[in-house]
Amino acid sequence: MTRFGRVDRTQNEIVEGLRQAHAVVVVLSRVGQGVPDLMVGFRRAWYLIECKSKVGRFTQDEDEFRLMCVVSELPYAVARTPEEALRAIGAIR
Repeated sequence: MTRFGRVDRTQNEIVEGLRQAHAVVVVLSRVGQGVPDLMVGFRRAWYLIECKSKVGRFTQDEDEFRLMCVVSELPYAVARTPEEALRAIGAIR
């Protein structure tokens, strides 16, 4: 299990784009252990977003956390660009 997560290059751009859309962004990337990089509040809902670079791969911990979210039907998304993150929270189509 990873103790501290690594920050993907795209994270700062994604956070900036989400905040410009008036989303509440809590950065969780230092938590590690597969926890997604961001918890995003938008229009009375919370979303978990994993930031990845264009060729970024998932760690085993991230895969396990993602599977838990899918099984539990939690709002979880992977974003490689600010546009993908905005689409994931419903700010754009």
